[in-house]
Amino acid sequence: MTSTFNPDSFAVDSTLFNLEQAQREIYQYFIDLVKTQEAEQVLQEFHNLFIYFVVHPENAEVMQHLADIITQNNKRNFIYLIKRCCYILINNWDTKRNHEYIHKLIDTFTDFEFNDRPHSNKIIKRLQSWLKAFSESEEYKDLKLFTRKYETSEAKPTTTPEPEHWSDRYTSYLLVAQYANPDNPEEQRNAARLLSLQLKNKFKFDLAMYATHSQLSRARQFQLKNPTSLGDNVLFLIKKIIVKKGYFNYKNLANIFIKQIAGLSYQDFKVALVKYLLFSLDIQKEYKTFAHKISQHILNLYTEYNEEDGDDSLILRTNNRIIDYLIKDNSDFPSERFVGLICQGHQLTLSIILLKLILICPNGRMHLEKRIAELIKYYQNIPETDCEWAVHFFEVFNITFTIYADNDVEYSLIKTHTAQAHSDDEDAALENYHIFSQYRGWPNLDANSSV
Repeated sequence: MTSTFNPDSFAVDSTLFNLEQAQREIYQYFIDLVKTQEAEQVLQEFHNLFIYFVVHPENAEVMQHLADIITQNNKRNFIYLIKRCCYILINNWDTKRNHEYIHKLIDTFTDFEFNDRPHSNKIIKRLQSWLKAFSESEEYKDLKLFTRKYETSEAKPTTTPEPEHWSDRYTSYLLVAQYANPDNPEEQRNAARLLSLQLKNKFKFDLAMYATHSQLSRARQFQLKNPTSLGDNVLFLIKKIIVKKGYFNYKNLANIFIKQIAGLSYQDFKVALVKYLLFSLDIQKEYKTFAHKISQHILNLYTEYNEEDGDDSLILRTNNRIIDYLIKDNSDFPSERFVGLICQGHQLTLSIILLKLILICPNGRMHLEKRIAELIKYYQNIPETDCEWAVHFFEVFNITFTIYADNDVEYSLIKTHTAQAHSDDEDAALENYHIFSQYRGWPNLDANSSV
C-alpha cells in the first residue's frame, strides 16, 4: 500500500535529531535495496523518496529521516546526501552492467518538472527547490560525467561517439578533480577513479590501434577511428615524441637523474633539477628569459631547507610547486608561463617538461592532473575555435602522457623498406619510419600481444 508523502505526518524533534545517523540510515537503505532488488525497482524507490514523495510501509522510516534532514534547512547537507545516494547506485549498477539505469538516474533531475506540482507544505516546497538547485549545480555536472562511458552500444565498446563538446575528450582528467577531493563521498571518489582509469585505458588502446594500423594501406579502407582531434598530424606528433630512443630517452634520463641526486643536499638537488628539466629542449635557445625565470623560481623554493637532504616529501612539494608555476597556481587563471609558451606554439615543450617532472616523482601526477582539469574547466565555456592553442595543448599533453607516463604500452619507430635517402632535417627523416606499439600487461590483454 502506498500513499502520497505527507510531511505533516512526521513530527520532528530537533533536540533528538542526529544528522549523521539520519544520513547513514538512508545510505544503508539504498545499499540494501540495490543488492537485493532489480534496477527498475531501485530507481522507482529513489523516485519515491526524493522526487514523488510516495510513502509505503517499507520506506516510512527513511522518509522520516529525510523529513528530519529537510526540516533542518541546510541545503548543502541535502545535496551531499542525494549525490552520495546516486553514487551508491552508480557503483553497484556499473558492477552489474546496468548502464541503462545509470543514464535514467542521472536524467531524473533534468526530466522532472519542478514547477508543475504546486504544494502549500513548506517541506515539499523546500525539497523541490533543492532538487532544482542540485540539477543546476557543479555537483550535478560532475554526476553527468558518468554518462560519458555509456554513450556507446554495449555491442561496440571500442566505438567512440562524436563528443558533444570539445572538453568531453578530456573527461578522464575532469574526473581526477572528483576523486582527488577528500570532501567528496567515498562512493563518488571510487567511481570517478575507476571511470577515469577506464577512459584512459580506452584512449591508450584506440591511439595505439590508430597509430599502428592507419599507416598500413590495407587498413585505410576500414576508416579506423582517430581518437584525437589532430587528424593525420597525430602520427607525426607521436613520432616526434618517441624519436628520442636509446640512452637519452626520457625514461632513461629520469632514472639517471634519480641515481645522481641520491645523498645530495636540497640546494644541490635544485641545481641538478634545473639542468635535468632544460636538458635537450629547444626552449633554451629560443626562450632564454623563460629558462632563466624557471631556474630562479626553482632555486628560490623552500630555501630554509637548502642544507638538508632532499627527501621524498620535499621533492614532491617542490614538484607540485613547479607544476603550479608552469600551468596554474591557486588563482582563477592560467599562469603567465602557460599562456606565454602555448601562444608561441610550445605545447610539446611544456608537455615534455611536465613529463620529466612526473617521471622522477610519480606521486605528483594526481596534483598535475588536478591542475590540468582546472585548466580545462577554465576554457570549457569558450568555443574550440576561440581557444585552439589551449585545446592543442590538451591533445599534445594527453598523447605525451599516454605514451610515456605508464608502462602498459610501449611505442617504437621502425624504418620502412621504402625509406628515402638520409636527411639532415629531423622532421623530414621521420617520414621514413612507421610507428609500432606493444602492450605490456593490460587487464584482459595478452602482455606480449602487438597491435
